[in-house]
Amino acid sequence: MADQHSSFVEGLTSPADNATAVTPSDSTDLAYNSRAIYVGGAGNLVVTMAGGGDVTFTAVPAGSILPIRVSRVKATSTTATSIVNLY
Repeated sequence: MADQHSSFVEGLTSPADNATAVTPSDSTDLAYNSRAIYVGGAGNLVVTMAGGGDVTFTAVPAGSILPIRVSRVKATSTTATSIVNLY
């Protein structure tokens, strides 16, 4: 199928055009920094932001899309499930 938007320049506010399932890890970065993170199963999400700081998002509801740029989703204290990197 032809992509009618292929001539547009992609930016951080553009919709994601790739996605991968995330396996939380305390030592391994994502293959690509996110544009957003999808959380399929409710819980806490601990991430390293693209800028370097760590933060815990508490009680993220199932089905949420967080418009955050992260380099890592940490395993320790992350209770959310079905996490997807949108990039």
